[in-house]
Amino acid sequence: MRVNIIANVAQNRAIGNGNKLIYWLPNDMKRFKQLTTGHTIIMGRKTFESLPKGVLPNRRNIVLTRSQATFPGCDTFRSLKEALKNCKDDEDIYIIGGASVYSQAMDVADRLCLTEVADTPAEADTFFPDYSNWHEVWREEHEKDERHEFPYAFVDYEREND
Repeated sequence: MRVNIIANVAQNRAIGNGNKLIYWLPNDMKRFKQLTTGHTIIMGRKTFESLPKGVLPNRRNIVLTRSQATFPGCDTFRSLKEALKNCKDDEDIYIIGGASVYSQAMDVADRLCLTEVADTPAEADTFFPDYSNWHEVWREEHEKDERHEFPYAFVDYEREND
């Protein structure tokens, strides 16, 4: 099993405000779809509820919730640990948010797939965990253009070996 964390983050690690993404980057959305399609995605309840169309197609959707709620088209579990126990050894898993799920996953993740935006937003209420102890293994830089307000980079990190 390979556990990946995928997010788009500002220079101050901001990821959201008011249960919405801070940055809407078409190329980030394309990369998200490319990486996660055909795999398992795990998210918290609020993240699931923030998805415009609900269940993301062509993926196994897992929602973490402490309540007895069910979400059509999704598997639900009470904890990340329980969700991971219900995944197969050959599954590629992508943790897609929110902040508390990211924090829980940092200890079990193998890779971070981040879109780092060259900006610090004026308002943010949700932040990605510190990843300064992770090692950058790949980077693809992009300039701002008519569809992307800020320069950004796709960056993959792996855990530092102790």
